[in-house]
Amino acid sequence: MTEVPTMAVTSSINVMGLLLFSVSVVLGQVSINQSTCAAEAAAAVANWRPPGWGVTYSTQRICALNGSTVNLSCSYMYPSGTVTSTFWFTKCGNTTYISLMNDSDYTGRVNYSSMIKTHILTITDLRENDSAIYWFRFITDQPGGIFYGNPGVTMSVTGLQVNMSATNVTEGDRVTLNCITNCNLTGSTYIWYKNRHYINNNTSLYLNPVSSMDAGNYSCAVKGFDDLRSPEETLTVRYCPKNMSVSVSPSGEIVEGSLVTLTCSSDANPPVDKYTWYKKNVTSPKASGQSYSITNIRSEDSGEYYCEAENMVGRQKSKFFTINVADSSYLTLVIVVVPVVLVVLIMCLCGFIWFRKNRKKKPKSISDTIKADDGQRDSIPVYAISNNTTSTAAQTTDSGKQEDLQYASVQFSSSKNQEVPLYSSVQLSKPQKQEEEAQYAAVKFSSPSAATW
Repeated sequence: MTEVPTMAVTSSINVMGLLLFSVSVVLGQVSINQSTCAAEAAAAVANWRPPGWGVTYSTQRICALNGSTVNLSCSYMYPSGTVTSTFWFTKCGNTTYISLMNDSDYTGRVNYSSMIKTHILTITDLRENDSAIYWFRFITDQPGGIFYGNPGVTMSVTGLQVNMSATNVTEGDRVTLNCITNCNLTGSTYIWYKNRHYINNNTSLYLNPVSSMDAGNYSCAVKGFDDLRSPEETLTVRYCPKNMSVSVSPSGEIVEGSLVTLTCSSDANPPVDKYTWYKKNVTSPKASGQSYSITNIRSEDSGEYYCEAENMVGRQKSKFFTINVADSSYLTLVIVVVPVVLVVLIMCLCGFIWFRKNRKKKPKSISDTIKADDGQRDSIPVYAISNNTTSTAAQTTDSGKQEDLQYASVQFSSSKNQEVPLYSSVQLSKPQKQEEEAQYAAVKFSSPSAATW
């Protein structure tokens, strides 16, 4: 490192005359030509360092990311006096040094901060044309107390760029993507994006084998600077037709004599340049083109159809599509018969409903009116007294004779064993003979059903 005081510069110039020294800083693809001060050139040749003076930079070479912020720092020493001015510069002419604070290329992007014999330069929103050599200069209140440190800090500002081993590939190939810079960003980890969505944080991105799903726009960034991404690079993947499908128009039942159109669809890159239509078990193709129209279709056209799509990568067949052609006479029969059947069914239903309603309104017989009491589930004997009614003549003749009694026993089924006698009188309207014996009838009820005589 060489530090040059102003007095030494003057002496060197007198000996060597006017010397212009051109320094070319090549930073990858960036080339910067800086015309240094005559003092710096002379000092570089003389390599002379006065005692008690010095500038020490924390680093002499730095690689910074385009758009980021960088800090350049140094410490300095001098034999006596007080420092009155400190600044950084990249440009000089003759004995004129331009502070970065006054350099139009850095307006609003530079900040100085000083401590005891230490100085820090901060540059924000770095640009690739900020790549240069940066020197620190200070001035004291002593005569000739002007000094700056050599060789300064060489800063390279780099952007990011996606490099692909191939940008136009065929499905099944291998592709490697690297995030490249113009200088070495030591210790950096790279982040990968596809169509602006995060993928991973590997240094390189390997696609092996590449598929159609890998096609898209890729970019990279340095971890910690996610918003400072590289320009996008497009990966194009060629593939043969896929996702084949066949559709029919019009939809629904196909009738003889109608027009039917089959359409083939597929996904391919590059696009399909040839479609061919086939019928199952038929060797020769039926037609070519994305659509296949069958005019005045017949029943013999029924069957399974498929299409074949082809591009420069390969060809693919669709699944079978079945066509069933309905006989027009059969359709006419269906149109006539179906309404008739519906009318008959409706009439039958109405008749059944009418019959049910009228049946419910029919008077109940005496056997329907006799019901067992829900609370009386026992077997109950029922006695009926029969009063025989005879004709007037018979009544006169046999008025003195005793009427015969008739008994009826009615049994009610119940879980209880208690028996309760029931009595009823029955008036017989039919004439009976006097000598006729008593008649018995037994009726058994199963609760809660009605009793039947």
